[in-house]
Amino acid sequence: MHLNHMAWAIPLFLFFMGIEYWVARKKGWKYFTFSNSITNLNVGIAERLLDTFTVGIFYFVYDYLHRHFGVFDIRSGVLLWIALLICTDFIWYWYHRLAHEINILWGAHVVHHQSEDFNYTVSARITVFQAFARMMFWSVLPVIGFPPAMIISVQLVHGLYPFFIHTRTIGKLGILEYILVTPSHHRVHHASNEKYLDRNYGDVLIIWDKIFGTFAAEDEEPEYGLTKPLNSHSFLWQHFHFLLEIVYAYRRAEGWKQKWKVVFGKPDHINPGIRPVLEERFLFRNSTGAATRRLQHYVLGQTAVIIAVLFFFLLLEEQAPVFIQVCITLVILLTLVNSGAILEQRRWVFYLEYARLLVVFIAVYYCWPHPALLWTAALVQPLILYFKATIEQRYLRLLYGAPA
Repeated sequence: MHLNHMAWAIPLFLFFMGIEYWVARKKGWKYFTFSNSITNLNVGIAERLLDTFTVGIFYFVYDYLHRHFGVFDIRSGVLLWIALLICTDFIWYWYHRLAHEINILWGAHVVHHQSEDFNYTVSARITVFQAFARMMFWSVLPVIGFPPAMIISVQLVHGLYPFFIHTRTIGKLGILEYILVTPSHHRVHHASNEKYLDRNYGDVLIIWDKIFGTFAAEDEEPEYGLTKPLNSHSFLWQHFHFLLEIVYAYRRAEGWKQKWKVVFGKPDHINPGIRPVLEERFLFRNSTGAATRRLQHYVLGQTAVIIAVLFFFLLLEEQAPVFIQVCITLVILLTLVNSGAILEQRRWVFYLEYARLLVVFIAVYYCWPHPALLWTAALVQPLILYFKATIEQRYLRLLYGAPA
């Protein structure tokens, strides 16, 4: 049986998150909030899930460019591995900097900066949109002549390091502050303080920021998150709010020059008054009570189960039929949307629960096509439809602790 051992990264990262939480709690540091931690993890779960389907695309693109446009025929060697790591980090710096300066790229990257916490869970806030944007920048590497296998290998290593700089539990690191991106440097990057905006774009090496004039040292306590907080735990809204702002601004811009600025200009060119309009249209904010312990336990339980499902899905991905892979993907995505909606105490989560159960039933029937399952569904479905109002009301009352 062939196993995908990259799946072990999930329990490894969770282990370090647990250690950080334990240290922070022992020292009395309030570095974690429940809702932010859950939403951070949810974004990361989606990225890891969809990465299963995109990593092959990235390799194909790199391989095609290398075979058809490669300038040099670079072979594996110690110095060339080091050169590739430096090139990868240099390109990351410029991707990251432009992702803060160009609206369409910021639309993919903004999700990473939404959390008002700063801990290891924030490192999970990477979207598949950002992965595609990075791939476009890194596509210059196979054109130079680096083989796809080398590129993917270095990117895996390069992607591990940033996890460890998303923390407030580690102070300044002496001489390393002059060479590497440290937690102190990255805290500055995630800060919304005016003096810290658009600083410290490096991923592994801090030298690029010092060369190109974007370096800032941490000399006051950062405030984290966006300059205008999102104030939403919605999984979908976190991913798409700024892209919708771009579309809204583009449709109302006059002339091609203004439309160009909307898409390729700086985020400052987007009218901040657009977001409240879109929130009114798409978020349907409703009054919410305080989150009950039962609600938190339910969301936490959902997250734990889905992480376990994701781990085994990745570990055994080559063993599962394509249809089951699709079903598992749908169940995970429905759960991520559901968790965010529950944190915002939406009434329509009942329908997400129903959709999730339906997908699970279809997957079970695919694996075990026994007539008894169809008979059970035929008996249960009319009862659900008949007692729908009562079931929904009791479900919402149980979940939110008050009559819906």
